[in-house]
Amino acid sequence: MENKLMIYNTLSRKKEVFEPLHAPNVGLYVCGPTVYGDAHLGHARPAITFDVLFRYLMALGYKVRYVRNITDVGHLEHDADEGEDKIAKKARLEQLEPMEVVQHYTLRYHKAMEALNVLPPSIEPHASGHIIEQIKLVQEILDNGFAYESKGSVYFDVAKYDKAHHYGILSGRNLDDVLNTTRELDGQDEKRNPADFALWKCAQPEHIMRWPSPWSDGFPGWHCECTAMGRKYLGEQFDIHGGGMDLIFPHHECEIAQGVASMGKPVVKYWMHNNMITINGQKMGKSYNNFINLSQFFDGSYPLLQQPYSPMTIRFFILQAHYRSTVDFGNEALQAAEKGLQRLMDAWNTLNNLVPGSETTANIAGLREKCYEAMNDDLNTAQVISHLFDASRAINQIADKKTTINSADLEELKKTFHLFAFDILGLKEERGNNTGREEAFGKVVDMLLAQRQAAKAAKDWATCDRIRDELSALGFEIKDGKEGTTWKLNR
Repeated sequence: MENKLMIYNTLSRKKEVFEPLHAPNVGLYVCGPTVYGDAHLGHARPAITFDVLFRYLMALGYKVRYVRNITDVGHLEHDADEGEDKIAKKARLEQLEPMEVVQHYTLRYHKAMEALNVLPPSIEPHASGHIIEQIKLVQEILDNGFAYESKGSVYFDVAKYDKAHHYGILSGRNLDDVLNTTRELDGQDEKRNPADFALWKCAQPEHIMRWPSPWSDGFPGWHCECTAMGRKYLGEQFDIHGGGMDLIFPHHECEIAQGVASMGKPVVKYWMHNNMITINGQKMGKSYNNFINLSQFFDGSYPLLQQPYSPMTIRFFILQAHYRSTVDFGNEALQAAEKGLQRLMDAWNTLNNLVPGSETTANIAGLREKCYEAMNDDLNTAQVISHLFDASRAINQIADKKTTINSADLEELKKTFHLFAFDILGLKEERGNNTGREEAFGKVVDMLLAQRQAAKAAKDWATCDRIRDELSALGFEIKDGKEGTTWKLNR
């Protein structure tokens, strides 16, 4: 590949040149949602971050197999292997079958992702559909001596693993740190060490999600699913594993340990993590009870929201920051993102109506190279957007006859703008839910402007001004130019 992509590897804590194990094929695994509630803004960030990575790798010519899982069993309320299964609890409270809960929220998650223009992954495996693979993984770890059975459950022996390898290589923690920060909880007496984590849990009589295994009727530990499904679909070693920074410890740390303990070698070459979205400096999440569902953003029903925000405004808001930086929620930031997105869409529409001249005097040189350079610098989408804003200013200057552009440069500008704004950043124009109504709406405005033009020709300035002022009061921006009158709706 001509373009050398640099990505920040959490494992090495530095940017590295991306060199896939089996080019041009790339294996990408990203932790998906636990489907017991609606997707919120915190879910949108990893989905959009790794959607952009997926899009960019394909734009560079790679053949990408993108796996994003659905967690529908094994994710307990507490990471220390205690509490009720999140989905089973939801099912009990709503008097539903667990898979009814899974189906309902999976469909709603897909709907939200489609609205955000997030491409579907190549494969979307469910944890509950891969119990056999997870049992096999647990047995391998037992056979290699890094796990033990206790009262029908199987636990990973962290201390024994740490002596042979190193537990904490991803998070930077050592075993003493883990022990000092691990809470002693009721029911932990079956563990040899508080830091040990469950590979298989024996189901209590009231637990409705259970499968037979060599050790007990039970269910897999939360960390097993990604190791088992990643190996099944991407091989014993693959290129990239992604997720939010909150998954570095314990989830991804445990995944690394499971992979080495079962296969004797690291599974993942590059670990990538997006940072959090915060509200008043605190992480957004269901467990903090401060999350805002995406549907509430779209309809403006959440009390903290001053207005509804479209899916593309949310996507643009997230992409305006580097994926490894925090993003703090606020109405002002969202409103600024809304205006910024509209500027880009207006520039795109203006670009498609430009008439080329014989020469280029506009400052558009090197746009494609600048955007590639930004993307190759660890997916710096914020810098790409800045370059597209520069291009938008140049486009508006051409439209205002202040500069010119020849036909070859105009075609290149269109292709570059479309490639980065739409194909890679994944933005799209939002025209409303009913195309017929939108078209009729535009024709009415055009009819009013035609009446205004007739009034202007008849020197009926009062009618001319009244039409303009009333359209402006409704949010329309009217511009009179040498080649006629144009309009747009500022919303």
